[in-house]
This record gives sequence, C-alpha cells and structure tokens, in this order.
Amino acid sequence: MVITAAGVVLGLAGAAALTRYLEGLLFGVTPPDAATCAAVVALVAAVAAAAALVPACRASRVDPLTAIRYE
Repeated sequence: MVITAAGVVLGLAGAAALTRYLEGLLFGVTPPDAATCAAVVALVAAVAAAAALVPACRASRVDPLTAIRYE
C-alpha cells in the first residue's frame, strides 16, 4: 500500500499540472474538482487493497514450517 500511496500522490500532482496545461489548449476543460479526485483515490486504494488481499489470505493459510522446508 506504500507504493499505492506514492502513486496517488504523484498522480494527483501530475493531474494538477497537466490540467493547467490542457486548460489553455482545449475549450471547456476545467481543473479537477475535489469530489472527482477523492473518488479516483478511493477507487485506486480499493483496487490495490483487493489485489493485495488475495495473496495475503493465501499466504496466511500456509504452515510456516512447511514454507521454510520448501525453500
């Protein structure tokens, strides 16, 4: 989730910078509102948590001694 947080921070900064640039090139483009940014951040965090949950649940079912012996 640390990588997700870093990606969200960089993505929000990049979106803010590019929106200001595109605002001058395209008609009717406005800076992103807070509700849209919050929804995107929540969606990205939920997908990252769901993607990390499956391997974590699978790993929690493995006996530690069996895992050590396998390696």
